Amino acid sequence: MVLTSHSALGNTGKKTGFWIEEFAAPYYVFLDAGASITIASPKGGQPPIDPSSDTVENQTSTVIRFKADKSLQKILSETHLLSTISSNDYDAIFYPGGHGPLWDLYNDGDSIKLIGDFWSSKKPVVAVCHAPAVLLNVKDNEGNLLVKGKNVTGFSNSEEAAVELTEVVPFSLENELKNKGGIYSNKNDWASYVVRDGMLITGQNPASSEATAKELIKILK
Repeated sequence: MVLTSHSALGNTGKKTGFWIEEFAAPYYVFLDAGASITIASPKGGQPPIDPSSDTVENQTSTVIRFKADKSLQKILSETHLLSTISSNDYDAIFYPGGHGPLWDLYNDGDSIKLIGDFWSSKKPVVAVCHAPAVLLNVKDNEGNLLVKGKNVTGFSNSEEAAVELTEVVPFSLENELKNKGGIYSNKNDWASYVVRDGMLITGQNPASSEATAKELIKILK
């Protein structure tokens, strides 16, 4: 699982990072299924948490479990440096969202190479909400953009407008997925929606996190 290391929400003076639900829900799906999980981030150590993901209205049972899980808090404070991770050691790669990846992971050289390695090894590549941004600059073995001609989803323009961050984010994820040749689709705002195209799995929003993880478990089984 790869988390963002970026904490500044554009020029707003506010904080961002990873979205708790989008990390915790998949993490517990994997853990409860008996998976061995490694967590990495570009800078290593404690990745920033988006404070908006810990508000009263976002206190899902998964978020509550996450906040009470002392062992996970320790693991999270010691994430591996992304540059030290090799695709040879893992069966799949999963990117939780939050707005952070729009600033660091989408053009992070280590991340781009790692996704390419997983893809060329025919191993699942998974991203949810804003994290499909990590796919935008990845190319396949033939030098084509990875998302070109692939069915994908991700945080929609209407959802970005609903959270009033359209003018803050560095780019529109929906637009960029389309610009790179992705066959983008989405459901209504905040509805759970997962798209699988071969070994590529994407989820639309926080509500899609658990279902996205379960789709990966199907492949791994």
